[in-house]
Amino acid sequence: MSGEKLSLLIVAHNEEEQIAACIESGRFADEIVVLLDRSTDQTGAIATEQGAKIETGAWPDEGERRSAGIAACTGDWILELDCDERITPELAEEISETLPSTSADYFVISFRNYVGGKYVQHGWGAYNGVGGKAALFRCDKKQWHGGTVHPKITLIGQRAEMTAAIDHYVDEDLTAMFSRLNSYSSAAAADAVASNVIPGRLSTFRRFFSRFLQSYVGKKGYREGYIGIALALFSAMYPVFTYIKAQEILRAKTVASP
Repeated sequence: MSGEKLSLLIVAHNEEEQIAACIESGRFADEIVVLLDRSTDQTGAIATEQGAKIETGAWPDEGERRSAGIAACTGDWILELDCDERITPELAEEISETLPSTSADYFVISFRNYVGGKYVQHGWGAYNGVGGKAALFRCDKKQWHGGTVHPKITLIGQRAEMTAAIDHYVDEDLTAMFSRLNSYSSAAAADAVASNVIPGRLSTFRRFFSRFLQSYVGKKGYREGYIGIALALFSAMYPVFTYIKAQEILRAKTVASP
């Protein structure tokens, strides 16, 4: 790329199986930064061999982790990429052609979501997959806020969209999907207790039904067969699991109190 410098930012924890392919997809960037959060496998060694700049540390809070990654980048533009995401050749070409002359401050990039190598177009939403995100931005135009799972962001300036997509390899199978539901709901429960904002039982079960219908009907998950049913169920169970786990945390605190 010519003109302004582009940094590729990858935040990773024990991703030795995916980090090389993730980095390789972003070779066109001027700088590749890998932020290692409490990694204990070979992710760092592999990333170093691939020529990445490595930053290490421990950030229990996702927002703080993302902010630390942005601070480690030296580019005028930053492209955020998770280890299960890949920049397509079409997207790399579009970015290279667009950035030198754009007046935009950030770009929303669409996602193509995969489960077990199969492209799954419908049914995504809530915690279990996104249609797109503001992954490309000028270095001072995106701010992350606190939270251990899906923290809020602030975007500043003019919005634009890329035509090409990021390939997102969400889960290998249904077991991996359930494992992620379990992990994300645990983090969300901890956030809810810490902020003292825990939805009531009735609203939680309303959300169960509304989220199922939104995923399966509104987002046409029915077109994806059994995977569509799984996506709708896991999306619906997320607030229920979060509520139950938050209650468990509160009960444990009550028992532990003198």
